[in-house]
Amino acid sequence: MDFLLSQNNLWILLIALASGALLAWPSLSRGRATGRVTLADAVQQINRDQGLFIDIRPAEQFKAGHIPQARNITLDTLDAHLGSLSKDKPIVVVDAHGRDGAQAVKELRKHGFERVASLEGGLAAWTEGGYPLKKS
Repeated sequence: MDFLLSQNNLWILLIALASGALLAWPSLSRGRATGRVTLADAVQQINRDQGLFIDIRPAEQFKAGHIPQARNITLDTLDAHLGSLSKDKPIVVVDAHGRDGAQAVKELRKHGFERVASLEGGLAAWTEGGYPLKKS
């Protein structure tokens, strides 16, 4: 007990606890603060919880190649489709390169969707990962 109450040891203990918390923080908040999710995490969420990929690219790009089972909902029509989306399941927003999804994530969160994130790297990351594309 004397070890913990010693002034020098108490500071060392506090610094160690603070360091551990700071190291653990990125793992605990992954995908929440940034609104982004890695390819592996996205696939896991969609498969495990029957989530949905929303492709926000224009219809022409969507038809040229998209993630199987993805729905094409462009940013300008997102509000009109809110009623058809489940707030209980994860939603992963897909764009071309992972740059434009943040706006859709922000809009969905504004309407009460909590389990929503943008795919890091977009459809480019999907194809680089060797996952299949569907053409329609």
